[in-house]
Amino acid sequence: MSLSGRVAFVTGASQGIGRACALKLATEGAAVAVAARNQEKLNELVNELTAAGGKAAAFALDVTDEEQIKSAIKAAIAQFGKVDILVNNAGITRDQLVMRMKRADWDAVLQTNLTSAYLCIQQVSSSMLKQRWGRIINIASVFGQMGQAGQANYSASKAGLIGLTMAIARELGSRNITCNAVAPGFIETAMTEVLGDEFKQTAAKQIPLGRVGSPDDVASAVAFLASDEASYITGHVLNVNGGMLMG
Repeated sequence: MSLSGRVAFVTGASQGIGRACALKLATEGAAVAVAARNQEKLNELVNELTAAGGKAAAFALDVTDEEQIKSAIKAAIAQFGKVDILVNNAGITRDQLVMRMKRADWDAVLQTNLTSAYLCIQQVSSSMLKQRWGRIINIASVFGQMGQAGQANYSASKAGLIGLTMAIARELGSRNITCNAVAPGFIETAMTEVLGDEFKQTAAKQIPLGRVGSPDDVASAVAFLASDEASYITGHVLNVNGGMLMG
């Protein structure tokens, strides 16, 4: 499943699923452009990747800022010559019951989780179209498929990401560019750390495999979808949820 010669751009790469994706893609041979707001964590990741013999570069990026997206992807293409693989992973939560949810929290989640993906796809598509090869992978969520109380904004953003995935798959498929989504279930990350052990134990009981997932579980799915082995898969949502949602 070699990605040798490929260049990946990963958003939200400073921690959690994004960091695991960057490490996995680099292990498979891709050069990796890592992007997030935290420059210090990005630099640590780049040092780790290069120390292991990989090629990597850090790009400070707030995905809610269109101009920053344009300049970061332009800089990545200038450095590596192209972008073959885009992983739209950046995401936030601003949980609240819908009756009490502030408009600012709705807007922030939609902007970060959904609008940023559309903007990143716009910026990499010309590079992919030129070479007639590309892999776009959007990190959705099981809650974009089944909803979650207190997460109307998050669930809507992830459901929107799934719709975006299918639309892009139809638009770009004739140019040998695939677009797929990975929908994680309950994954052990900094975002879920705050939920407490009791909540996690209750969640694990609802998962047929009996455990929460790891960022590496998601990263392995992303690496597969980025590879030539997945060349006939597009517009698909790959569930990585331990059986939490079936059907």
